[in-house]
Amino acid sequence: MRKRWLALGLASMVALGSGVQAAPFQWPVAPLIERPAEPGAIPLYDSAPPGAQAGMPAETWTRAPSGREVRNVSLPMLLPVLPAAGKANGTAVIVAPGGGFRGLAIDNEGFEVARRLALEGVSAFVLKYRVFPTPVEPERFADEMNRIIAKGGPVPVNQASLDDGRRAVQLLRQRAASWGIRPDRIGLVGFSAGAMLTLSVSIGAEQTARPDFAGIIYGPVETAAVPPGAPPAFIALAANDEIFAHGDYGLIGAWQKAGAPVEFHLYGDGHHAFGMQKHGSTSDLWFEQFLAWMRMRGLLR
Repeated sequence: MRKRWLALGLASMVALGSGVQAAPFQWPVAPLIERPAEPGAIPLYDSAPPGAQAGMPAETWTRAPSGREVRNVSLPMLLPVLPAAGKANGTAVIVAPGGGFRGLAIDNEGFEVARRLALEGVSAFVLKYRVFPTPVEPERFADEMNRIIAKGGPVPVNQASLDDGRRAVQLLRQRAASWGIRPDRIGLVGFSAGAMLTLSVSIGAEQTARPDFAGIIYGPVETAAVPPGAPPAFIALAANDEIFAHGDYGLIGAWQKAGAPVEFHLYGDGHHAFGMQKHGSTSDLWFEQFLAWMRMRGLLR
């Protein structure tokens, strides 16, 4: 397996537990770094988040080969990356990084995506959502991940993460005028666990929390109940994705049956967590194709 997948894929214990890797894998120890400044950060809640967990470890930032990652998020927020003055086109995208609900690959699947969107006039907001608690010390965290991998089986979804996704869409829509955003042009794009969050919010029963368009990047594609009124969706996955390419692709048909527009790209190579890095495969093109899809839908005007 590629080193980048092992470094990025906090969700990879799903695949490792199912036996797709022949040799035992030892989780790398990523060094701690200082928490960076977060200018303009927008808290999702006015007070403590609902269901806040007592005794959560301090927010933890580390440096992985693909960029910074953050763990132990207890105060969720939106981190804005806005277009240059006079360039905004009224469209906004909330970017939800992945990380197996135990951390966030906040550079490769967050800020790098947001900066590229901002160059196109899109007001981008990286979603720093709540995750399961993990040990602060890198060595202890690696030991815990190795135990999870050895145990196998799927990682449970963090309900707080899904709540934060819904809240982010609602908050942005409520305050759209503050950023010159059209309340009917708010999208949500997520990666891996962030794609699971995006899917849940997009087809959830709470219609006021559904985005106006969705990007599901290397997330689940098996059959799901897609309701009428689901937003247009752009879905991208590699055929050799270690986590999500082993089931059916019924989500695409379900989206069509719901009468909602859907575009699906199944790349022959790319593995899991290709993100914004270039790897010499057709998955390198996903972001340009996502922009083309947005342009086709009039979202970059």
